[in-house]
This record gives sequence, C-alpha cells and structure tokens, in this order.
Amino acid sequence: MSTMSTQTVSPVPAPTADWLDPVAMLEDPHPTYERLRALGPVVWAPAINRYLAVSHSANSVVEADSQTYSANVTGAAALMARTMGARPLLRKDDPEHANERRPINSSMRPKNIREVWVAMFERNAETYLDHLIERGPEHADLNTDYAAPLAAQNLADMLGLTGASPQQMQRWSQAFIDGISNLSNDSRVWERADAAQAEVDALLDQLIPYYAQHPNTSMISAWVNGGLPEASIRANIKLTISGGMNEPQHMVTNMVWALDRHPAQHSEVLTNAALWPTVFEETVRWLSPIGMLPRETTRPTVLEGTEIPAGASVGGLLACANRDPNVFERPNDFDIHRPKRPHLAFGAGSHLCAGQWAARISIGEIAVPRLYQRLPEVRLDERRSEQWFGWVFRGLSRMPVTW
Repeated sequence: MSTMSTQTVSPVPAPTADWLDPVAMLEDPHPTYERLRALGPVVWAPAINRYLAVSHSANSVVEADSQTYSANVTGAAALMARTMGARPLLRKDDPEHANERRPINSSMRPKNIREVWVAMFERNAETYLDHLIERGPEHADLNTDYAAPLAAQNLADMLGLTGASPQQMQRWSQAFIDGISNLSNDSRVWERADAAQAEVDALLDQLIPYYAQHPNTSMISAWVNGGLPEASIRANIKLTISGGMNEPQHMVTNMVWALDRHPAQHSEVLTNAALWPTVFEETVRWLSPIGMLPRETTRPTVLEGTEIPAGASVGGLLACANRDPNVFERPNDFDIHRPKRPHLAFGAGSHLCAGQWAARISIGEIAVPRLYQRLPEVRLDERRSEQWFGWVFRGLSRMPVTW
C-alpha cells in the first residue's frame, strides 16, 4: 500500500530587478513590464525602493486587502498633506476612507451620471470640438485642443467649481501632481503647489458656504452637506483636481491612437456605434493611463508566495497586470473582440476609482464617438511628431491630428 504526501511550498524572497530604470520607463515602460513578468508575480526594485506587484492576481490581492496593504503610505501621505493642506481620502483606509467617499457615491453611479451630467458632457464636447476644428487640419493637436480642456471643463462642472477655467484646472492639477511627487523637496515645486492651493482655497471660501445654503448635484455640494470636516472637504477637492483629469484626458487620445493603428477595427467601429464601450474597455486595458498605485505593508506578509516585510513600500503595477498573459490571451495586441476579462485600469477593492463611470460615459460614449461624427476622417498627422510620457501616469502630451 502506497502513501501520498503533500508538500508545502515555502515563501521565497522577491527576485531583484536591479536593472530597472525608472527614467527609461518614462519613454516606454512596456519592455520593462515584460522583463518584470518573466521574474515573477512580485519583484523587488532597488531603484525605486519598492516591491512591485506585477501579475494580475498579485495586484488583485493587494487591492482587496487594505488591512495588510495600506493606502496610508508614509511618505506619500505626508507629501499629499503638505500639498493639499490635509490628508485626502486616497491616503486613508476604511472606515475613514469610506466615510469621506460616501457623500459622493450616489452622484457617481451610472444612473445619476446619465440623468444629471450627460447633457453637460455633450455640450462641452461640442464646444471643444468647435475649438479643435477652428485650429484646422494643419495645426490641431488632439490633446491640447480637445482632450485636455474637455476633461478639465467636465471635471470643473462635476465638482461645481464655478468660476474655474480649464486653463486654471490644468495648472492646478499639474501643480498638485508635482507637489505630491516632490520627494526632493524642491522649493520651486512647493511655490507652485502653494500658489495653487491658495487659489483653490480662495474659490472654496466662496463656494463652501454657498453650497451649504444652496445644495445641488455637484460633488462639492455633496461633500459640504455630508458632515465632513472642512479640512477634509478642501483636501478631497484638491485631490480630485489633481487626479480627476488624467484618465479621461488620456483616454480620448489613447482611443484615437489605438484605432488609428488598427484600420480594420477602426472601420468596424465607425459602422457599429454599439462597439464604442468595448473600444473604451480594451483601450484602458491595453494603454492604461494609471500605471502604478502606492501601498505600504502593515505587517510581514506573503504575496503570491513572495515574502514582504512590514513597513515595505509596495507598488501595484496596474498597467503591467493588464497585459498579464495568464489572464489575457495575446495581451500585447489591441483586440476589441477578445473575451471579456476584468482589467485593473481603475484599481479594485474599496479604492476602486470613484470616477470610473463618469470616464466611461463622458469619453467612451460621448467625447470620442462625437469626434468621429464631426470629423470621420480624423487621423494622426504623420508630418508632426507625437509625444508619449510617463509610467506612473502615462499618456500622450502631444498628438497632432489632421483630417
């Protein structure tokens, strides 16, 4: 009679990617992601002092377990508090995070977005399409003339930031983004961040008491009337300004860029409007605007068989996970007909992006389809150069188009 025994696999140290170059990743991170995936689901990267969650499954675990992988990252939380005047909900765990997000949850559901904001999304799209067309086929840039100001105006309107122009929104957003990543404590960065904070606070000095007396459907009104301390309200508004434009803005250009390079799928979509939501989902997987989310371990743990000590910085590489071959067949291909599998472009768990449905509707159903309705021949202008940049946030900073 034979007996069978089971073997327990012992946790192992993380393999080291001592070759990882974060500066090189700014130009194109995907070759680095390929090498990281070959090493394992979790990799140690000395250059950025982080354990990187590489696989789809590792990222899913990190996002689902906030007790072990805290959003209250020591350095990042301090920089955010310095930049925004207080620590915003993005750097808090439940129940604090849930309490500050609860006031806006109902306003960010698809039904409310369609009832309250779709008409505004449509109006803004037409306004900035007019501007793009006025620039003409020799000079138009899809990012600077359409995607960026449209995303900024949509966000200002959703927030209820009456009186803020798209140009101000873009300037504030960049100043806050620079502040929360100012690890070198550059005084020039703080000057711009402090100026942006002062300008936003001056506007909120008027809007907070107004919305307390005149509630409406805006996000600021929801926070003002949601029982939160005023410091938290102000910090969360600044947080939304810093992060609420990147993904919608980059998704406009990413969708057009992807279709431009896949003529057969391009033609198919233009003859079948029902495919636009699928184009959005495949693009946000294939060209994820948010590349990494920071987390910090609260205790020693094992992630996908890999040891991680307490107090360690962890980076959830969403863009890398979204091309995991264990989840997506031919992951490096853009294919609107691939079987539906859950991507992680908006994160997951309790910190799942609050604006995911606003982005899907404003961009995937309105901004890009209307672009092709008005300019069916729009395409990249190969006479002028495009410019990609970034990997923590990634997108086209320059995208010349013609028609």
